[in-house]
Amino acid sequence: MNDYLHPNLNNGELAAMSALGLAHIGDAVFELMVRTWLTTRGTVTAKRLHSRTVAFVSAKAQAQAAGRILPNLSEEELGVFKRGRNSHVNSVPRGSTYEEYHTATGIETLFGYLYLSGRIDRLHELFEMVTEEEE
Repeated sequence: MNDYLHPNLNNGELAAMSALGLAHIGDAVFELMVRTWLTTRGTVTAKRLHSRTVAFVSAKAQAQAAGRILPNLSEEELGVFKRGRNSHVNSVPRGSTYEEYHTATGIETLFGYLYLSGRIDRLHELFEMVTEEEE
């Protein structure tokens, strides 16, 4: 793969990746989407951009986002989410519960999976559900 901004991995390649590997890229994808969304909405000061970004990408906020998107997931997407949620992590950051952190890992895994499979339209649909209440 030479185009790292537009990956299009097949199901076999995605299945071979660990859930935490998918979550790793999904975390970055989710944060980039949040940063882009905030910047294009006119949040201009660096301090405000940072504080709003942190508020959206925290485990607690991602767990709340899961509540908004889970009812709309396909069977495949739900399976990917559960794969991430059920993965073994070594520690949970301060400020979040075990359940929030695992739920956030599930969301990140799903976002990583969709990004790496080239399903950008679906990423946008889910992100719209996440930010819907903020509009």
